[in-house]
Amino acid sequence: MTASTTRRATVAKSRIAAVGALAVAGTMLLTACGDQTESAKKDSGSSTAPLFGELPKAIQDKGVIKVGSDIAYPPVEFKDKSGKTVGIDPDLADALGKQLGVKFEFENGTFDTLLTGLRSKRYDIAMSAMTDTKDRQNGVDGDTGKKVGEGVDFVDYFTAGVSIYTKKGDDKGIATWSDLCGKKMVVQRGTVSHDLAKSESEKCTKAGKGKITLEAFDNDLEAQTRLRGGGADAGSSDFPVAAYAVKTSGGGNDFQLVGEQVEAAPYGIAVAKNNPLTKALQSALEAIIKSGEYDKVIAKWGVEDGAVKEAKLNGGS
Repeated sequence: MTASTTRRATVAKSRIAAVGALAVAGTMLLTACGDQTESAKKDSGSSTAPLFGELPKAIQDKGVIKVGSDIAYPPVEFKDKSGKTVGIDPDLADALGKQLGVKFEFENGTFDTLLTGLRSKRYDIAMSAMTDTKDRQNGVDGDTGKKVGEGVDFVDYFTAGVSIYTKKGDDKGIATWSDLCGKKMVVQRGTVSHDLAKSESEKCTKAGKGKITLEAFDNDLEAQTRLRGGGADAGSSDFPVAAYAVKTSGGGNDFQLVGEQVEAAPYGIAVAKNNPLTKALQSALEAIIKSGEYDKVIAKWGVEDGAVKEAKLNGGS
């Protein structure tokens, strides 16, 4: 999500590998005792995976990387009809997990709490269409400019801009951000779309054109529902999300994209500062880019325009 601090800034998801891990653990408990339990924990990862040795020992022992994510942001991450967490991020995480020999376990949360969860060690990483920005890297609140934490490092894995969408056949004369003056807009709270809308509203007011009336929601699906019901003139979200909504909502009859996407920036996997897990993730991403697995995932979801060619660290501005 292109998040706050200049792009989508937050939120979490569910658990993909928990059931399998628990089943394995249960079997071991039935067949082993004493110090064998500790051995089972240490063997939960796959030491034969190409990059298992690059992981911190704590992750090797657990065999799991806990992922904080906002699982209501299709097609990046969302739950399908069966309740399974699916999307670009979970598919990439599966590919990374094969290189590292561990499972990526998604846990759902609201976007604006993900970095807090990372700081409190509830999650090992945050992977949720989170835009890599200098403010996030430095732990600075984008609205106040104040230091709010130690910051994070990012492994950049995708590039996305921000788009505006309206009800289909009713664009209200909106083609650019400046056309939103005097209009009502829905966004997800704490995202880049939210930041851009607030900034544009200030420009509108200074120009005497009337502010943008903003309504912010915990997730993008709620914003879409309000627009669909006629409660706003336009919505905004990251391009992959907006394009997916236009394609799928109401069988493609609910929304339309207007204008061009703006503020293109990298999505990054967020990791606590100076954590060796960062380098392991970068190596794994490089490996799946070189093997072609990365391109397969990106093509599966029809978002080839946002593909990266290398795994950069902290490439956001």
